[in-house]
Amino acid sequence: MNSFYKKYIQRTFFLAQKGAGKVSPNPLVGCVIVHNNKIIGESYHKKYGDKHAEINAINAIQNKSIIKNSSVFINLEPCSHYGKTPPCINALIKLKPKEVIISNKDPNPKVNGQGISMLKNSGLKVIVGILEKEGEKLNKRFFTFIRKKRPYIILKWAETKNGMIANERYESKWISNNLSRQLVHKWRAQEDAILVGASTVEHDNPQLTVRHWKGKNPIRVIIDPKGRVNLKSHIYNNLSNTIILTNINENKKKYLKKIKINSFEIKEINSFLVKENITSILIEGGAFTLGKFITSNQWDEIRIFQSNKTFKKGIKAPIINKLKLYYREILQDKLFIKYND
Repeated sequence: MNSFYKKYIQRTFFLAQKGAGKVSPNPLVGCVIVHNNKIIGESYHKKYGDKHAEINAINAIQNKSIIKNSSVFINLEPCSHYGKTPPCINALIKLKPKEVIISNKDPNPKVNGQGISMLKNSGLKVIVGILEKEGEKLNKRFFTFIRKKRPYIILKWAETKNGMIANERYESKWISNNLSRQLVHKWRAQEDAILVGASTVEHDNPQLTVRHWKGKNPIRVIIDPKGRVNLKSHIYNNLSNTIILTNINENKKKYLKKIKINSFEIKEINSFLVKENITSILIEGGAFTLGKFITSNQWDEIRIFQSNKTFKKGIKAPIINKLKLYYREILQDKLFIKYND
């Protein structure tokens, strides 16, 4: 593979990642324009509804005539349809760069190769598939949402050294340390939504917001079939939009939805989340809810903090037999991560 192509596609990955937590449900996209082995313009998709990466990169170049003799690198196929913004493909065809190099074809049915075909039909040289696996990993949330018709699902919990996620009084706070809690808040800022069951709200009264990291609060999704959650719970505040999945009728507060669904099976919940345009979700508990996602094989990552603390009695962590876990140290905690591959 041409190292020239790999070098600048890797640069698009770096740029695209800057949009994490800001562009959903759109994918992460970076664009680099190179003339005589020198970057003359580059940018990324910065915010949902704003200009796409290609347009931002083009606008960074004062003398646009030079683009005709330049190479355009994009990690994802340019859009060919009207959405919040006009299709990027039109601008590229108009400027006629000497070649367009793309990492991944866009699996969205509205695109799905049409952009590539339009570029080729206009006489442009197009190269597709450079660092393809790395590109899919970058946009794993978007690709999962489109291909599997469900959000990208991350399961997370903290457990004691002897495998407990709460003591016998259902208290689960402070098993992990300050650094790991800060990391969790960073994760929350990266995902569209966060989900817990009614028991977790009852016993922990969590806020489920981003307080120890800079970023947006995720949508809070609570599974509460019987309407058990106390109206004074933190999840009823207006710090973030909240969805209660229940048998109770819909609430009209602008930041709160009470949605009545027919089934509380995981696939039914996932179908609802797709309708809400939630492309990724962090599942934080409790043990019953986490276990339901594991047994139904509806997950993509498991992230576990293991503390050196122990509880004599308590609530056992979900069973994850036969899963190979990879770990790194977070000070005195171990962070185990498993990808469902």
